[in-house]
Amino acid sequence: MMDLFDQLEPRKELAEGAVLLRGFALNYEAAILSAIDAVVAAAPFRHMMTPGGYRMSVAMTNCGKVGWVSDGKGYRYSPTDPDSGKPWPAMPETLLTLAQTAASEGGFAGFVPDACLINRYEPGAKLSLHQDRDECDFSAPIVSVSLGLSATFQFGGKRRSDPIAKHALHHGDVVVWGGPSRLFHHGILPLKEGEHARLGRCRINLTFRKAS
Repeated sequence: MMDLFDQLEPRKELAEGAVLLRGFALNYEAAILSAIDAVVAAAPFRHMMTPGGYRMSVAMTNCGKVGWVSDGKGYRYSPTDPDSGKPWPAMPETLLTLAQTAASEGGFAGFVPDACLINRYEPGAKLSLHQDRDECDFSAPIVSVSLGLSATFQFGGKRRSDPIAKHALHHGDVVVWGGPSRLFHHGILPLKEGEHARLGRCRINLTFRKAS
């Protein structure tokens, strides 16, 4: 059940090794949005296909040394954008600093992500429960930044059948998880209709990982 008082807690422990940092990204807001615009100009959002041939409801792009891709060949990280054949845009310094600062606040100092997946959710879009298992090294944490419309984040356990907790994520919130909870299942429930003052009718999510 969702904690109705989540929004009152600036820091919420979700599990061992997992923390929700309320409004942590707000101090970086203008620089983050500018950096996202630059990435999208070089590598536009697109709806990737699952290995099973289904169009994903979430639009995606990447920046960094490698980017996460999905197609008939499977899920994987690639150094090049499959649409353009060019390397993904470099990770803007602002985004790298945000990821490292949030990771340190979450107890994971020294985090150096080489991949940032940028997801764009419109009302109705969702991300089913899954584990992040495509990375080569599970010792590094995951840093997830929410912008725009609020969403319901599901966070479970290592087994898909483990109990699922629901947490409201708002503009500027950051979730960091690693260590014992690194392989916990997580997802986003279908995004509700709405209009955000800065981003309009969508939610943007940045997910930083050490992929290679």
